[in-house]
Amino acid sequence: MYSLLIRNALIAQPDGNTIVGDVACEHGRIGRIDPQIDALAEETLDAQGRLLLPGVIDPQVHFREPGNEHKEDLGSGSRAAVAGGVTSFLEMPNTAPATIDQTALDDKLSRAAQKSVANYGFFIGATPDNVDALNSVSPVCGIKIFMGSSTGSLLVNRRGDLERIFANGDRLIAVHAEDEARINARLKRFAGRTDTAVHSEIRDNQCAVLATELALELSIQHQRRLHILHLSTHEEVDILRRNKPEWVSAETIPNHLFLNVADYERLGSLVQMNPPIRQAQDNSALWQGLRDGVIDFIATDHAPHTLEEKQRPYPKSPSGMPGVQTSLPLILTRYAAGDCNLAEVLRWMSAGPAQAYGLIGKGQISEDWDADLTLVDMDTVRPVKNEEMFSKAGWSPYVGRGLTGWPVYTVVGGHIAFEKDSIRDGIRGQALRYSPTGDIQPR
Repeated sequence: MYSLLIRNALIAQPDGNTIVGDVACEHGRIGRIDPQIDALAEETLDAQGRLLLPGVIDPQVHFREPGNEHKEDLGSGSRAAVAGGVTSFLEMPNTAPATIDQTALDDKLSRAAQKSVANYGFFIGATPDNVDALNSVSPVCGIKIFMGSSTGSLLVNRRGDLERIFANGDRLIAVHAEDEARINARLKRFAGRTDTAVHSEIRDNQCAVLATELALELSIQHQRRLHILHLSTHEEVDILRRNKPEWVSAETIPNHLFLNVADYERLGSLVQMNPPIRQAQDNSALWQGLRDGVIDFIATDHAPHTLEEKQRPYPKSPSGMPGVQTSLPLILTRYAAGDCNLAEVLRWMSAGPAQAYGLIGKGQISEDWDADLTLVDMDTVRPVKNEEMFSKAGWSPYVGRGLTGWPVYTVVGGHIAFEKDSIRDGIRGQALRYSPTGDIQPR
């Protein structure tokens, strides 16, 4: 008997085509896909012709646990994830304590096993002196380097320290690319300004460009796998268009696609983040980079703070926004408008991050692949409402924006985790498995 049988779905194929049919799940995997499946199941779901997508993989979130659980925790963050069609996430190391050794990683894995509704994985964070741990702590999806914009031990901005990390080991290195020296110099230059819009002037495009150029130089010098997080500028797109080795990948995030400096007037510090929102021309260049394959996929950089914290006067207001629940509807709204095709959506939201991070069995709807799925409503437009956000933050910068493609059901490991605006009790995700060779075929 199957654990779940989904009938009458418009099933997204890996090539971007669709077929009408049924999907049967067993033992956490997709057991069968056929036009019609006549079989018993513990639960049967009538998709009513809705679009069935592979579960979204969000490869950059900050769920704040341990240390800042008043903002978010692995339970609340994962609930927001599945409500947004996200079935797997990769979480960043800047918690308290930071994830810089095996003890901290084991603690996170234990916490996630107890409370995460979605599948989970974690980065190891680089410091100037933990290179041995970077190459031994396991299991991790990669190494996170904050080249700028960090606190405590996680800032690695000196070239010698960066050289040592790039030169030792072969794990993927993911960089937050902002130049710390330029940020500090511009903080002095703009001292006294308290309008939030100055944030984008302090951390200007050149801050990102300098750091991205350095990371790319070191990656080429050492033939080291590099991933550039939250690419935000048209200059960086141009750099990668000219010179992007096959072992380099890049992502962008909805905030840099859908928001720009014009939004400061209406939203103020709610749209303050690092790297900051940019100009409209940067929005356009990032979209073009996605379509051209210069940018490989989309993450969210979900980084929640409470409204009380965000309402502090700048520069005391913290940087970061929630986004894991709205990413898929934002992109599907552009798909519905004809601005991208389904093959691109699948690559940007699921297949791309699965391949980049070697996530075994993830990223597509095929027999024997993991049964992580989301059924979306492409016929209804609904506004973003703060009261419907599952994040502890309880707000979204996109509040009031009408979106389509909201998930109706989300399936994790062959079991319904989210249904019609509610989270099911008792569903838990699994620790992600990583392929050292990049072969993500189920095994």
